[in-house]
Amino acid sequence: MQIGKGGDQLIPVFLSKAELEDYGKRISNRRGKIFQEKYRREVKGFPRVQELFQRVLADGKKIALASSAIGKELETYKKVANIADLLDAETSADDAEQSKPHPDIFVAALERLDHPPEEEALVVGDTPYDIEAAGKAGLKTIAFRCGGFPEETLQRAIAIYDEPADLLARYADSLLSG
Repeated sequence: MQIGKGGDQLIPVFLSKAELEDYGKRISNRRGKIFQEKYRREVKGFPRVQELFQRVLADGKKIALASSAIGKELETYKKVANIADLLDAETSADDAEQSKPHPDIFVAALERLDHPPEEEALVVGDTPYDIEAAGKAGLKTIAFRCGGFPEETLQRAIAIYDEPADLLARYADSLLSG
């Protein structure tokens, strides 16, 4: 499964280098157009994400959204999850030379948060690419099963929850509460 990788990492899985040079940009643009026209209205947030973000902020922590999505798609996701006003920083594919599983997105997010110590930063993600990219940036990850990946692909995370609502329900006992 390739979901969770940025387009710069995904398209080369399916195209040769020559095809990528000839068609890569057109395919990427077409994919974005299809998403906007056909699927954007179907995007739904996971339950209780907004409440989880509010809880994290109430504990005095900062939140950076670090996504491999392109800017326009990221705006859709923030709106659907109702979290746009709950972010201290954000990064998208536009802010990284390479997307997940490369660490660039997380490195950019740390910069936007004024370089907190790595031991004080946690990544929360739902793909093995989140875990891999975070690890390359020296960060630990809390993973969600709701991304659709088999649990064995998430084992490098320091904790695994079903979804954001599950983490919120067990927040007091989680690594986020510390």
